[in-house]
Amino acid sequence: MGFRRITGTRIAEKTIEGGGFPVRRPFPVPQFSYWDPFLLLDEMGPVNYEPGKAIGAPDHPHRGFETVTYLLSGEMEHRDSWGHAGKLKEGGIQWMTAGAGLVHSELPSTDFQNRGGRMHGFQIWVNLPRDKKLISPNYQEMDSSELPVAEKDGVWAKVIAGDLWGTNAIIQTQTPIVFFHLKLSPGSYAEVPVPKDYNILAYPFVGAGTVIDTDAEHDLVEGETVFYQGGEGSIGLRAPENFAWEVLILGGQPLNEPVARYGPFVMSTPQEIQQAFEDYSAGKMGTI
Repeated sequence: MGFRRITGTRIAEKTIEGGGFPVRRPFPVPQFSYWDPFLLLDEMGPVNYEPGKAIGAPDHPHRGFETVTYLLSGEMEHRDSWGHAGKLKEGGIQWMTAGAGLVHSELPSTDFQNRGGRMHGFQIWVNLPRDKKLISPNYQEMDSSELPVAEKDGVWAKVIAGDLWGTNAIIQTQTPIVFFHLKLSPGSYAEVPVPKDYNILAYPFVGAGTVIDTDAEHDLVEGETVFYQGGEGSIGLRAPENFAWEVLILGGQPLNEPVARYGPFVMSTPQEIQQAFEDYSAGKMGTI
């Protein structure tokens, strides 16, 4: 089958989000709004907090999409207006379907706040198809030990969504998604099969390495996202000889639908955005 052809690359921009924590963001940025069906990709940190100094995202609403938090280090507590609450620890995942709307918060846990430490992870927004934007909110939380792992030829992979090398994820998604966290040992090579016609991205967040195109190899620096649009073929990755390389692979079936977004709401029309603000102001999304 060969390799996917690269559509383009983009260096993540640095910005501040939530209560003031630093992120690296490939999109959305003014020049590049989204990679259908993904609306946002933020690498949170890494940042080292002194005791009492950690910050997060206080109460805020969402409607019309899913928020995914994958924590590499640190500890967060989630609460929402539908009564869900949980603690996200190192290596765990929170997959929240906002759907018709809710209010939630993601804050450092009390224990982490007291002791301080390193906070590092990802926040991803996944669009919902128009006919699912007003479904009931749902919440999936998995500890690191519950998430399946695949290993092949010196490559370790956490399988968060989809399937890889015969290992199936346990997270249920509303939009067909693949989501893998790969650790390539020095000099190792990974061929990552991905579904035909999915939009794919590879985001290297620890170290630099090489991606293999249909007819060339391309060196990537840390934080440089590579995009693949539709088509067939696998994603080829090669770590350098002298150090390990960590890469996030995201892919999804494009919705090919209109996107209207403003702040915490993502719908299909401006009128639906206005309705979301009215419903939130009227308290219809609840309170924590």
